[in-house]
Amino acid sequence: MHSFLHQWFTVLVLVSAVLNSASVLAAEIDSAAVRTAMSEEGRLPDDLARDSRSKPEVVIPLLHIEAGATVVDIFGSGGYYSELLASVVGAEGEVWLHNNDGFEAWGINGLRDRFDKRDLGNINRHTRSGINLDLGEETMDAAIIVMALHDIYVIPKRYNGEEYVPVGSPANATYFLEQIYTALKPGSRFVVVEHAGDASMESEEVFDLHRMIEVRARNEVENVGFHFIESSDALRNPKDDRSMIVFDSDIKGQTDRFVLSFEKPSN
Repeated sequence: MHSFLHQWFTVLVLVSAVLNSASVLAAEIDSAAVRTAMSEEGRLPDDLARDSRSKPEVVIPLLHIEAGATVVDIFGSGGYYSELLASVVGAEGEVWLHNNDGFEAWGINGLRDRFDKRDLGNINRHTRSGINLDLGEETMDAAIIVMALHDIYVIPKRYNGEEYVPVGSPANATYFLEQIYTALKPGSRFVVVEHAGDASMESEEVFDLHRMIEVRARNEVENVGFHFIESSDALRNPKDDRSMIVFDSDIKGQTDRFVLSFEKPSN
């Protein structure tokens, strides 16, 4: 009897150890994990300079991902977020750095610095045309788009010598967002970081400033099926009156930004 109890106790200890180990491995990536990634040697100087402005230790945990996750960084340009995400998901995970030709050209210097002489093996550079994401169906554990959703709504314009005039139509935002929804697994998160616009302005004027009204962003994402879960005020800046284009030297890197986290329903 004593031998049987001893064996049973040993089994319980082993099962407990396995469960505890699995629990540790399955822990969601938190701010501490992101700060560890931020402190890794060899990060680019421009990334280090950006950290205090972007606060990825606040933004990335809103994705609610674990090590081993597959994440897409949509319109990731030079790959600032992609590298941090690749670090926190680890070698068993993967990050898709998505760009179209325009966003890749915009971030080309960062991409060269990031990849030409450095081995970032778990980043898949995924450049596609226009707003065609080509992400497949239920392939992603999370998605993020940083200060780029507004570009889908901007009306293309050209200066005619006197003023800027429309030369085309904005992209199909519903189609764009539906692709993200389709690519995410049920229960996965989609995080939007965006330059805040002035709700008293006309929508076209706001988008011309490369900003977006928060309520509009939330409604657009929810309209394709996402559920709003949480937000963060970490990137807010009340000194930004939202009247300047985000590239203006007086506000660049210091805009008032909102951060929204959505979830694809599990059922």
